[in-house]
Amino acid sequence: MTTFPTSFLWGASTAPHQIEGNNINSDWWARESAMPGMEPSGDALDSYHRFREDMQLIADAGLNAYRFGIEWARIEPVPGRFSNAELAHYRRMIDTAVELGLAPVVTLSHFSTPRWFAEEGGWGAPTAVARFAAFVDRATSVLDGVEWVVTINEPNMAAMMTMLQQAARAGQLSQWQSPTIDGTAERERIAANLPVPDLASARPFIEAHHAVRDLVRKRTGARVGWSVANGALTATPGNEDKLVEVRHLWEDVYLDASRGDDFIGVQSYTSQQVDENGLVPHPEHPDNTQTGAAYRPDALGIAVRHAADVTRLPVLVTENGIATADDTRRIAYTADALRGLAGAIADGVDVRGYLHWSLLDNYEWGHWRPTFGLVAADRETFVRTPKPSLAWLGRVAVSAGADLA
Repeated sequence: MTTFPTSFLWGASTAPHQIEGNNINSDWWARESAMPGMEPSGDALDSYHRFREDMQLIADAGLNAYRFGIEWARIEPVPGRFSNAELAHYRRMIDTAVELGLAPVVTLSHFSTPRWFAEEGGWGAPTAVARFAAFVDRATSVLDGVEWVVTINEPNMAAMMTMLQQAARAGQLSQWQSPTIDGTAERERIAANLPVPDLASARPFIEAHHAVRDLVRKRTGARVGWSVANGALTATPGNEDKLVEVRHLWEDVYLDASRGDDFIGVQSYTSQQVDENGLVPHPEHPDNTQTGAAYRPDALGIAVRHAADVTRLPVLVTENGIATADDTRRIAYTADALRGLAGAIADGVDVRGYLHWSLLDNYEWGHWRPTFGLVAADRETFVRTPKPSLAWLGRVAVSAGADLA
């Protein structure tokens, strides 16, 4: 029988810029207006005003956790000037989650930053770490009682995005590359333009994470970690050494930096091979998802085992899901992913929870087409329509995984 611990967190994840709407002081809002080929976020899903409705859907389904972010660009719209009203807004979100029986998992930085921060040079600026630490210092004033805090979402992806932004400013990039690949037709263009990550791009994120984790612990008593995009990478025959090299730059440097944290957030969607030249693009296949990624529900088990092996930390799955318009396929993918996760637990990996990406069909960093949500949302009326997958995941949670058998 497939079972999970009784204390296991079952829930869904979101990011503020992707669902709140009208995040006008953020770097992403500015980018959406300036870069060709990008769709605007606009009102998004108006979750800034509808957060209770969203949380109620999670609670009613039988889930017990919600991961959401607090938006730096709203809290500190100009350098050093903090909005008490926005801090109070996010405190209300935390209180609402607790009221509804949901453990709030709060992310401090989920890709978007204040526009002024980007204009200073973003994460590549010499002031970046101090700026982030000052924000976190103020943000902790509303995090009392939060038991899980993610400092930075996918720093390895954020580092790559920073490199892309620098290339765009230097005129070396004619079109923005979304961190969620735009689909089959675009894959070769994107693969050719993705920068090769380096240790220099990782350094400010690692320094920022280390600068705030003890502060968050001291002020809140929360468990503190960050979430890493885990590629579940594997080697083609004879390229095991190349796998170690590539995996170190793409994710292991960030996993190594997690030592001393309270947990490691694992974010996994698919698996990818490494050959003598590096990452192998996902081959064309009718089962590929809306992002062009291979259909690999087994990736979660691979990723969790690798992250736990490197960090020796408890694991919280902070994102896992599939971009598909077919909700039956979403259920099948998630069921197989959870079976792999249960197998890792049975083998001794300390996994504390599973947070599905995403609660809603949200804005995917430059475009709207990929649909990851357990809930559909009309972008004109903002009416939420739960998909069968939400109720299914709730049943799995209530049965502690027994319904997977």
